[in-house]
Amino acid sequence: MSLQGKRILLVIGGGIAAYKCLDLIRRLRERGARVRVVMTRAAQEFVTPLSVSALAGERAHNDLFDPASEFDVGHIRLARETDLVVVAPATADLMAKMAQGVANDLATTVLLATDKKILLAPAMNPQMWAHPATRRNHARLISDGCLFVGPNAGEMAEAGEAGLGRMAEPLEIAAAIEDALSAEPERTALQGRRLLVTSGPTLEPIDPVRFLSNRSSGRQGHAVAYAAARAGADVILVSGPVAISDPIGVRTTHVETAREMLTAAEAALPVDAAVCVAAVADWRADHQASEKLKKQKGKPPALALVENPDVLARIAHHARRPKLVVGFAAETENLIENAREKLARKGCDWIVANDVSAETGVLGGLANQIHLVTRKGVEAWPLQSKEVVAGVLVKRIADALKAGVNA
Repeated sequence: MSLQGKRILLVIGGGIAAYKCLDLIRRLRERGARVRVVMTRAAQEFVTPLSVSALAGERAHNDLFDPASEFDVGHIRLARETDLVVVAPATADLMAKMAQGVANDLATTVLLATDKKILLAPAMNPQMWAHPATRRNHARLISDGCLFVGPNAGEMAEAGEAGLGRMAEPLEIAAAIEDALSAEPERTALQGRRLLVTSGPTLEPIDPVRFLSNRSSGRQGHAVAYAAARAGADVILVSGPVAISDPIGVRTTHVETAREMLTAAEAALPVDAAVCVAAVADWRADHQASEKLKKQKGKPPALALVENPDVLARIAHHARRPKLVVGFAAETENLIENAREKLARKGCDWIVANDVSAETGVLGGLANQIHLVTRKGVEAWPLQSKEVVAGVLVKRIADALKAGVNA
């Protein structure tokens, strides 16, 4: 019941992704939250107030001039009697109105009148998301203190359309709500500190169309980078190829191969702490074919592999070694034993070990259950959203740096 007693005001915008809000309401109520809903007129073209009201357990609000509630300035009560305002889907229109301070219906009036945090889950066509006007509005809302979850990359409702613009899934939004309301590192906990974070997979070419890689989504590494930035750190994120947005407030360098990741990571030094979350490919093709390898019946091509550089070990043994070096161990068996061995072999201070067996759903998933392995022992953490894991880990990093890092 991670949101027990919390009051969430959900503003549903007018986009096809509005149907996901029915599941979101259910997820929030499962976690113990009270959900009140405001719907725009356009939202009612996609989901009905009756459906929303049935799931929320109270009627949906949609009229600024509702005589049943406005006799005592109901829109102000909606704006203030909440712990968090969530806008999902946050359409291009709603974002534009919020950025300009427009208040011409119940939803925009509530958004202008609230003194609480606002979390937006954007959803729109990729061209609309990439438009300069939307980019300006996005930046304006961030500077105004709004939080964002998504958008994600993928197929759109429109046939043949794909790209960045899909609304985050209900579980992702629920995790972001937990993160926004959870105890998090103080906003100045890492003030004046510089952190390096690596994230995502690496991609090792075999020929112009094939490559070696893994299933890492980058969600955990990106969450760590974002949490560190929110705690006041100057964060350099080195990211492999992922389908999620760059974290807000973070300087991101995009790479593909393990060698490129090492070069970018070393270029970021010196830093106070390095958190190597990336799932770096252990091997690459010894020779990258310049042309596509053709299939020959009954005769698969020989693929010679060579070992990639070990980014974590190189950072841990670097002449400009950070005060604290944290590695991640993705294992499918003997989790603690392998993590302890990796801690000693790599020369890092902490290992964050997680079981990535297929049945756990960790790789590419929304939650993580980790063990923090140090020279002093092992801590088992409960199953939590990756955002919450990131917040707890960043707080531990801040405490260690403040204490002079007695790892």
